[in-house]
Amino acid sequence: MIVPTRNEARNLEVVLPAVAAVRPAVYEVIVVDGDSQDGTVETARRVLPGVRIVRQTRKGKGNAMACGFAAATGDVIVMFDADGSADPQEIPRFVAALVEGADFAKGSRFTKGGGSDDITLLRKGGNAGLNLIANTLFGTRYSDLCYGYNAFWADILPLLELPAVDMPPHPDGGMYWGDGFEIETVLNCRVAAAGLSITEVPSVEKERMFGETNLRTFADGTRVLRTLAAERRRAGRDDRPAGPGTAGPGTAVPGPAAVVPPAGHPAVPATPATAPVPPAVPDRAVPAAQPQRPAPRPHADAPSPQRPQQQPSRPAPQPQPQPGAGRPAPQQPAPSPVAREQRPVGAERDGSARPERTGVRYAWGEEAS
Repeated sequence: MIVPTRNEARNLEVVLPAVAAVRPAVYEVIVVDGDSQDGTVETARRVLPGVRIVRQTRKGKGNAMACGFAAATGDVIVMFDADGSADPQEIPRFVAALVEGADFAKGSRFTKGGGSDDITLLRKGGNAGLNLIANTLFGTRYSDLCYGYNAFWADILPLLELPAVDMPPHPDGGMYWGDGFEIETVLNCRVAAAGLSITEVPSVEKERMFGETNLRTFADGTRVLRTLAAERRRAGRDDRPAGPGTAGPGTAVPGPAAVVPPAGHPAVPATPATAPVPPAVPDRAVPAAQPQRPAPRPHADAPSPQRPQQQPSRPAPQPQPQPGAGRPAPQQPAPSPVAREQRPVGAERDGSARPERTGVRYAWGEEAS
């Protein structure tokens, strides 16, 4: 679980013990700190001795998330805010959605069973408009584009192509594209553009417990619009048909073109498949050797509550009828059909077989209409 922080000491006193109480137990908690001045790191170690502390390498929430992703050793990654607005008791729902076949479990306040104690009428209306634009551009059926409580299998990280964590800070003092608050929209767009399986999980958002929110309704709404436009251009470049001289079958194909971000956010090279891990802050309560990632195994059921320390394992993929370079689509359980057609493996990067709509199914088994 990745928890980005900046001056969240008072909130962590409540949030981290609540995370520790989740059953089945969370495999690891990584707090990524952005130069907090209120004792956030010391508080995290005091209330949760087994916590891992990582310092982010640049500024911005996106960079903090990328540093946490690079440091994670588990098979499943959960994105979790430190302000107390997310309920850690919902984590098993997200994990269950992944074990049942999803690549990406997307939290939603506006599906059956979800809700919010914090959102204003203005923000709710703006979110609905942004949902419509995103669904039109990417063929998705998202009901809550701007919610950051998500979980996904760690092996999809190379597809997300986030800025490398070991890059130096931007020379102009700004941020690279993907380092800022646009990170959640970037992830949602890239998951959809990659044709991955998405399940929406109902979630109830609470009010921030302590401190002031960093949300700015109009500025953040404009940022999301610019993000959608930039990511649509990126997806369009990925989906262009092959031209003369394109490498034939069995030949390595160059990666997608760099993103053309809005002004003020320079594009960066794609992150390599194995991203460098940011340095962890020494912690006497945690052994120096990091836990080893267990080998994936066939999984026919949700994780057993009698073995909380064991990580969920990804279901064994079904064999594909034709050869291809992409990762096989995960096996879907019969009771919960996925609402979209999977892309053929051989066409994973050329875009020729991208479906018209990327479906989103709900955690209770219904398909979005």
